[in-house]
Amino acid sequence: MQCEPEDDGLLESTVEDSLGGTVVGRLEAILASFDGSDHALALSEISHRVGLPKSTVHRLANQLCSVGWLERNSGGYRVGLRLLELGSVALKRTGLREVAFKHIYSLALKTGGLATHLAILDRGEVVYLDRIAMTRFNLPSRVGGRAPAYCTALGKAMLAFADQAGQDSALKQLPRRTEFTITDPRAMQAELETIRRTGVAYDREEAYRGLCCVAAPIRGGGRTIGAVSVTGPIARMQAHSLVHDVRSAALAISSGEPEPVYREPAQREPRYRPPIHRVPVSAAGPR
Repeated sequence: MQCEPEDDGLLESTVEDSLGGTVVGRLEAILASFDGSDHALALSEISHRVGLPKSTVHRLANQLCSVGWLERNSGGYRVGLRLLELGSVALKRTGLREVAFKHIYSLALKTGGLATHLAILDRGEVVYLDRIAMTRFNLPSRVGGRAPAYCTALGKAMLAFADQAGQDSALKQLPRRTEFTITDPRAMQAELETIRRTGVAYDREEAYRGLCCVAAPIRGGGRTIGAVSVTGPIARMQAHSLVHDVRSAALAISSGEPEPVYREPAQREPRYRPPIHRVPVSAAGPR
């Protein structure tokens, strides 16, 4: 049986400031340590990720288990179904996901099976509301997940039209994610000005190596309420050829236009098939 430290008060006090100095801050840090993963995390791993003593993590994790936010199994702790229930409520709050679904689905078909995303901006981060992926390539995004706004096309599309306070908060720090990440504040402001002028944003391996993205803002009521994007391997992406379809999808979502069903162009004339005459059910067999 593993023994827990009897007195972690001194160590706990050294990390309280970084976690907000509150129980809520520490609970949030524990939940955030899962980082969207469905895999179970051992107590020691959670402790390492959040920088809290194992005894503190053990106590708080058990409290989270008692309300269904975490679950415990032989491998450790994992995210509980109660969080899924609460998250689904939050996703429905704006109604944007329901309005946009048919448009991002059609966009995925038009672009040859590349992935499409719908997202909103929250406290300097992109929150993914929906994702349509019809081909198999590795994507770091997930519904309900977050990503930095400054290095994603979705984020930049929304930041370009955000108020000054929102921009300042999101662009306070620009840590390098890849060698292509824009980390210079002046270069970022120039990038946002271009987005305001063209209505489209690009991410060329700025967030993740090997991935490219094209995004456009969704406007409503004189403000930006979200963004839509197409994402795929940079070797397959012809970004400029996607601009029209991405902007059209964003505009259609903004205006609530119905989206016609997209059909692949016919490759050849279909073979003639004689009509099939079906006997009505009421006339089939004796009564």
